[in-house]
Amino acid sequence: MAAGERRGAKARAAPFGSRAHPGRGFLRARKRESGKRAGRLWTILCIEDDPECSSLIGEELKERGFSVVLAHDGEEGLSLLLNSSVDLVLSDINMPGMSGFEVLEKFKELAPDSPIPFIFLTGLGDREDEIAGRMLGADDYVRKPVDFEILQTIIAARLRGAAPLFPGSTSGALSDREKEALTWAARGKTREEIGHIMNITKRTVEFHLDNAQIKLGVKTRIEAAVRATIQGLIDP
Repeated sequence: MAAGERRGAKARAAPFGSRAHPGRGFLRARKRESGKRAGRLWTILCIEDDPECSSLIGEELKERGFSVVLAHDGEEGLSLLLNSSVDLVLSDINMPGMSGFEVLEKFKELAPDSPIPFIFLTGLGDREDEIAGRMLGADDYVRKPVDFEILQTIIAARLRGAAPLFPGSTSGALSDREKEALTWAARGKTREEIGHIMNITKRTVEFHLDNAQIKLGVKTRIEAAVRATIQGLIDP
């Protein structure tokens, strides 16, 4: 993981069985009252043990108008879920220690009436995982590598009804990070150099450049830089 991609801070969970722990009556089903999100963003808990993937998902969701909390294993994810205000969970399935399914199963035991949606990240062809997850109460699946337009649509469907879902988001428009990566590419910087400048990994740089290329409807990154310059999106 690049030096600047920081882990989400761990919440301090009360031990199971203590008076403060949600399992002793503190945890209640969290209901969404009308206007509840006025003045603050939806909060997405992302549980993903791959630091690079976790950082990328967090960055993309933030750019789309969400507040994001990152957990890097199942135990940390469950702790944050029980002790933080979370509106939706996006979780990997296969993780060391507690799996995504075990997080969902344990949470359902402690809060069987909770309305918090669970969306799982899964690889192509993992049909058995999908069936198992739905039997446990999973709400939806997103396949890896993540298509963030599809993810945004799925999250919208699960959180629809109480407040603007994506403040400041414009589908199809270049994000700030895509513009920045494309600007440096137009100035002749390599992907490694752009990663160093932006404090992100080479893989993340490639993701932003590919996204910009797709959104601008061109076949090469040079064409993307030219079109973005002509449209006044970047100033190389």
